[in-house]
Amino acid sequence: MDKALGDVLGLAAGVAVSPLPIVAIILVLATPRGRLNGPLFAIGWVVGLSALGAVMLAIGGPAGASTHQQPATWVGGLKLALGVLLVLLGARQWRRRPVDASQQVQLPKWMAAIDRFTPIKIFGLGLALAAANLKNAPLTLAAGASISSAGLPVGQQIASLAVFVIIGSLGLLVPLGVVLFMGEPAKNMLDGWKDWAVRHNTAVMAVLFFVLGLKLFGDGLGILIS
Repeated sequence: MDKALGDVLGLAAGVAVSPLPIVAIILVLATPRGRLNGPLFAIGWVVGLSALGAVMLAIGGPAGASTHQQPATWVGGLKLALGVLLVLLGARQWRRRPVDASQQVQLPKWMAAIDRFTPIKIFGLGLALAAANLKNAPLTLAAGASISSAGLPVGQQIASLAVFVIIGSLGLLVPLGVVLFMGEPAKNMLDGWKDWAVRHNTAVMAVLFFVLGLKLFGDGLGILIS
């Protein structure tokens, strides 16, 4: 289990450091129903990560992700492919980064309407940003593959996935906890976090794509040639 946790901790940290979802939950918390919508958003996020990871675990068992306590060849191929995908996405993000510090960053149009979202839409937004995100989905699939290929009992697989989900959710849970415990005084602090995340979103994502993509590529290649 220690090896599985070692493999997924870096991936979970990569999921946690997602500027766009952090901006989204700060905007959600700033709405009139923020104390209701914030937890709903976080629950949707946790459900999305958990469901996607569980799907990978369900696939990995019958597909023989672990052979003689070692990752199967197809796990190496999957990690290598996910690594290549993330590196390509990193290159795309880097080309799109603002070259002028004064250049205004364009946020998704749905963010402007977030204060009008119903609780169900807020939950769905958290679910989508977790499970359908171009960075989170490959990282969660890779984490599920690592866990399922470690040859662990089902209980330890579930525990490892839970650790991944908790760490991967810290980027949302920290702002949520700040608001719930500090209330109105937290507004200025969160505004500062939001401004930083908006300004550096593209560059941060590009670096994360590159670093985590190269890690997965190396892991996959190591499995294939071992």
